Amino acid sequence: MTESPDPDQKRWGNIPLDSALPDWLQNLPEGSRPYAALARWDRPVGIWLLLLPCWMGLAQMRIPDGFQWIDLVWIILFGIGAVAMRGAGCTWNDIRDRDIDGQVERTAARPIPSGDVSLQQAYYFLAAQLAAGFLVWLCLPFDAKMGAQLSIPLVVAYPSMKRITWWPQAWLGFTFNFGVLVGAATATNVTGATGVLYLGLVCWTVAYDAIYA
Repeated sequence: MTESPDPDQKRWGNIPLDSALPDWLQNLPEGSRPYAALARWDRPVGIWLLLLPCWMGLAQMRIPDGFQWIDLVWIILFGIGAVAMRGAGCTWNDIRDRDIDGQVERTAARPIPSGDVSLQQAYYFLAAQLAAGFLVWLCLPFDAKMGAQLSIPLVVAYPSMKRITWWPQAWLGFTFNFGVLVGAATATNVTGATGVLYLGLVCWTVAYDAIYA
């Protein structure tokens, strides 16, 4: 007797098992689907977790005097930057973890280990997302630009933290919430209150990522 195919496998194909929006992902044009999965656009919660600290930092610095019209520009730019840089971070993470991902059921269908995206294509896609993030960076005030630059080593090193420490969640917290410092610097400057907010957000990230893990 022939074994009937798994209906989920038939339906989703190479849609990653951890996709939060598999229907949306499957309905994208076939050529764009692997790149959307690579950037985790089907898991938008990560975009919000990167974006909200930027808005929080900006809002905290505006408490004394209220919002200004220019803040609408910063809000939009932070949104674009969050999509670009979160996608770039996920792409970089998948490039680094490609051999491990192929051995884990939950991640084996991700674009690189499944063969839907070659390593060279992944690097090209990474470069495109970084270029979008760079354009946003060019629009920021000088102090915010300097702050954003300081986050780059954190992003680059994060995939390695999972290999050398039992606390990658803490590193992720410092990385993901760096935007609160950038947002504050966009409005005026970073204060002690901003530092306290930053550390609080780091603890928040450690908590939710530990639950996720």
